[in-house]
Amino acid sequence: MQTLLAAAALVPAGLLPAGMVPASIPSPDWSGFDIPLPWGSLRIHAYALCILAGIVVGLWLTSVRWARRGAPEGSVWDIAIWAIPFGIIGGRLYHVFSSPDAYFGPGFDGTGDLSLIPQIQRGGLGIWGAVVLGAFGAWIGCRRAGVKLTAFLDAAAPGLLLAQALGRWGNYFNQELFGGPTTLPWGLQVDADNANFPVGYPADTLFHPTFLYESLWNIAGVLILLALDRRFHFRRGRLFWLYAMYYTLGRVWIEAMRIDDAEQISLFGVTTRLNVWTSIFVFLAALAVFIWQGRRKDGNADSVYLPGREPAPAEAAKADGGTPAGAGTQGSASVVSKTAGEGAKDPGSTPNVTGHPVRDTDPVVSDSESRGNLPDNQNGSGLTSAQTEAVPASTGGTPTAAESRNAGKSGGTDTGTVPEADSSR
Repeated sequence: MQTLLAAAALVPAGLLPAGMVPASIPSPDWSGFDIPLPWGSLRIHAYALCILAGIVVGLWLTSVRWARRGAPEGSVWDIAIWAIPFGIIGGRLYHVFSSPDAYFGPGFDGTGDLSLIPQIQRGGLGIWGAVVLGAFGAWIGCRRAGVKLTAFLDAAAPGLLLAQALGRWGNYFNQELFGGPTTLPWGLQVDADNANFPVGYPADTLFHPTFLYESLWNIAGVLILLALDRRFHFRRGRLFWLYAMYYTLGRVWIEAMRIDDAEQISLFGVTTRLNVWTSIFVFLAALAVFIWQGRRKDGNADSVYLPGREPAPAEAAKADGGTPAGAGTQGSASVVSKTAGEGAKDPGSTPNVTGHPVRDTDPVVSDSESRGNLPDNQNGSGLTSAQTEAVPASTGGTPTAAESRNAGKSGGTDTGTVPEADSSR
């Protein structure tokens, strides 16, 4: 109130334009633009642009985290095309049933306007309906992509909170969902002729900018979730349940500040807004699931793939930047070639297709060796040459010239024996 009195004193002095309150958040003077069309114009609302910006930034952060988990390339978009439409429909349905007066009339007396239900551009998306139906759409996309829903939710949790931080600014451009009166320097101005301006308040009243409180709360939550995940490496959906606990913790006190019309629920002797009770119950449920999941033992928790949908080893190695498919076959071929080359060094062996050397049954000998193996006509022995030719077959090698001469000399006296192979070869 002191701020308002100071502003009123400055207006007559000409130091402050009339209608302008210092140290406050001004009401927006822009809420969208029109695109001319042959049959009229298309209105693009600032609220929709904020939601769209949140989706784009949230998907970017999710895709980065999803890729680091080793997920299939492009699968985040296959999941998003299911999750986003389901999330928008679920968010709208939750809002309609949590604030039904405009659509069904007070007490569901039928005096409302049902045609307002699909007009999302006017504002009104309930986060818990968006999360529930969005998760159902994500489950469909995950099943089709062969990945775990819990793994995707862990990757998407910080991005979801970031998307909410940006999307909340749509409430500012629609001048809706603000809190009670305040004299704080960051109080929010609301146009007195706006349909959402509460009845009974002076035109220059400032209100708590609950959209800003929630946006800042969510941005802080993104940093906290990223830090916790880096430290503890949460799996099995536990980071998502941490997100649910953090968001509802802030939503309870932010929701309690609002003065817009909402469904009131009485429980345990306490009457408050439906969204407050919803946040309390979601927080307790998320806490219970977080603890329960932490006690589970799952040796395959790091894998993002559903059982039986893992990629083939060759494809996994290629995706991880390792040995590409077929490299093992090439490696085997190189071993065969190497073995063949080593075998070729031995003139008495020939490599076969498997790479193992095969002894030549008809070794090539030099001219001098051939002369040394001729029959000794003086001794009249015709067996010496046959015995010498038997040496390579038994030893697998080519006899030396000295061995051939010795064999020729001994042919006349010991014609019935074959030289014994040297075991050191």
